[in-house]
Amino acid sequence: MATSTTYSFAPHEAQRVPGASLLLGRVKLVPNERELSKLFALIEPARLRKPTRVAFVNAHGFNLCYRNKNFLQYLLDSDFVFRDGSGMKILYKVLGADPGLNLNGTDLIPRIVKLYSGQNAALLGTTDLYLERSAGVFEKSGVKPVLLMDGYHDDEEYLKALRERKPSLIILAMGMPKQERVAALLARNLCYPCLIVCGGAILDFMGGKVKRAPLIFRQLGIEWLYRLAQEPKRLFKRYVIGNAVFLARCAFLALSTA
Repeated sequence: MATSTTYSFAPHEAQRVPGASLLLGRVKLVPNERELSKLFALIEPARLRKPTRVAFVNAHGFNLCYRNKNFLQYLLDSDFVFRDGSGMKILYKVLGADPGLNLNGTDLIPRIVKLYSGQNAALLGTTDLYLERSAGVFEKSGVKPVLLMDGYHDDEEYLKALRERKPSLIILAMGMPKQERVAALLARNLCYPCLIVCGGAILDFMGGKVKRAPLIFRQLGIEWLYRLAQEPKRLFKRYVIGNAVFLARCAFLALSTA
């Protein structure tokens, strides 16, 4: 029976690219919807016994690991790390692994929200306008937002507010690496079961700040191109330069593990 899988290097290969090998080994590669349903069952509110972290790694995040070792460690310490985007699909394929489903946060997080119907949530990130709008989307899913805070507070302020409200679901939408850093702080210091999700731009999407790419872009794995066209100045470095660097790293890793 097919199950969620991980990819790992042989010991001698891991010595050459230790950071990359550790991260690639932590990512859960989910082959089909049946196995994804099993993973969803593990993060339902009734199943949690401690603060549990969900993170995503895309090409940008993979690049960031090379220059920010703390960020790499935040991902390695997460309870669940999912493959996000066509870049990581390419990487796993050149390394000879089945990349499984594309579990990007924009599609996966709304499904997680539905699991938490009847529960309280904290929405932390973006700006006040889009927080308010995204809160309405959560309410329509049966989830009650009890804490809204923009993405520009000090880390400890989020912790203090969460200790008072104790929501079951915590969505962090501050961008990398801040959201992963805050998630690590919360996991260490919160003393009740909750799901902490590193959501990137999810609240911007839900709040209507950012439009989702048309279906054809998503099916072709080039949603990044649509976003680049929308915000060329802000995203040029990430998507044009960053993607070129990422592909070079894919080639290096393929040669290193040949």
